[in-house]
Amino acid sequence: MSETSPSDTPETPGSPDFDAMARDIAEVPAVEVIVTVAVNLMSAAAVKLGLTEEGDQHKDLDEARKLVHALAGLLDASATEISSFHAAPLRDGLKSLQLAFREASLIPDEPGKGPGEKYTGAVYG
Repeated sequence: MSETSPSDTPETPGSPDFDAMARDIAEVPAVEVIVTVAVNLMSAAAVKLGLTEEGDQHKDLDEARKLVHALAGLLDASATEISSFHAAPLRDGLKSLQLAFREASLIPDEPGKGPGEKYTGAVYG
């Protein structure tokens, strides 16, 4: 049994320094974290909708539905916490993804039943 605690052991090359990461994230404003997560969800949804250069290679509408729904929930929940300066372009991007989902679907959802429409209401072109 070793007498050194995990914090006493030197950092091994390639392993993350969780203390430094926690300090770094502590300095980031909440709005920035929310916007970053939203942009990541948007990017992932675009890939799953086949909207990238690779097109249909990564297309997966089931996965896209989950990502768009999560994005809509995040934006709905954080709307009062982030300014309209941040929220407006994110809502525009969400609407574009919702419309792209509707176009990509062989059998489109009824208005108001598409991904995220629980939070945004029905989306029309």
